[in-house]
Amino acid sequence: MTFYALDELPAVDDFVAPQPEPSRERLVVRITEEAVDIALELPESTVQPAGPLHLDALCQVVEGVSHFVLVTHRARRDLSTSQLELELQAEVDKWLLLALGREPRERQRRAAVKDRLFEGVSFADPAGTERGDRYRKAHRLARRFIERLERRYLREGRHEDVRAALFEFYRLGPGDKVAFAEAA
Repeated sequence: MTFYALDELPAVDDFVAPQPEPSRERLVVRITEEAVDIALELPESTVQPAGPLHLDALCQVVEGVSHFVLVTHRARRDLSTSQLELELQAEVDKWLLLALGREPRERQRRAAVKDRLFEGVSFADPAGTERGDRYRKAHRLARRFIERLERRYLREGRHEDVRAALFEFYRLGPGDKVAFAEAA
């Protein structure tokens, strides 16, 4: 991910494992004493799409790549991550790619993307379950962090400051990242 100025990482394409429909994105990590084995499972329709991907499919790909990059980046440095951090970072990365990827100065586009990503969403896992609560918390924290970026920087056109804040956020450890987003 060149946006975060990370050292060279393995090519994610080499780790993609297409899955039959219906399936969802899933990063499979197996840790042994010798290595970390990773497979990024994606629905076949997102790996070899017949046309443009709809928002949910695109978000699955972005989420999977985000997870892959964070896990491999941390593994190369013998650093840990948490499932909450993976989900939080993926939510931020979806917004980054969709809202800032093309024309960061386009305020209406950013607002529309934020609404699509954070308003009226449904979750695969029910509330009150470990996974369901983790996804909801990551979603809420990402929204708070993004709204802070908008208040502090984007409303004033300070795009380089947004980039610096995202860069700093990416490099925080799991507990620090969650605390930083909670303080937004």
